[in-house]
Amino acid sequence: MTEVPHLDVDANLEADVFARNCSSREALQNATSRWGILALAALAEGDYRFNALRRRVDGVSERMLSQTLQTLERDGLVVRTVLEAIPPKVEYSLSPLGREVATALTGLIELVESNLPTVLSSREEHDNR
Repeated sequence: MTEVPHLDVDANLEADVFARNCSSREALQNATSRWGILALAALAEGDYRFNALRRRVDGVSERMLSQTLQTLERDGLVVRTVLEAIPPKVEYSLSPLGREVATALTGLIELVESNLPTVLSSREEHDNR
């Protein structure tokens, strides 16, 4: 049997996103990146196969979506499942942590979308100065 390497994680370690070397910064950046937030929000709607997810997240390239999903999977937010089929098919879903993160992010998306008229007005005012 192959032994799995154990990561030593200090149970007393406190995450501080404002600290330069805190790993939470990288995880936050991955979840809130341009494509990360959209992939997580789409997966909050349900499980997706790759091409369906790419169509849902309009404008993302195949390569960028693939990289984003790999990063989110590495952070434990997304689960990649290979389905028994010929040819093999892959489906993406949220992990329990990914669902929590996606819920918070969709709240942010809804807040921004519901205030879009204010944002657009502010932009116009700013640009006319």
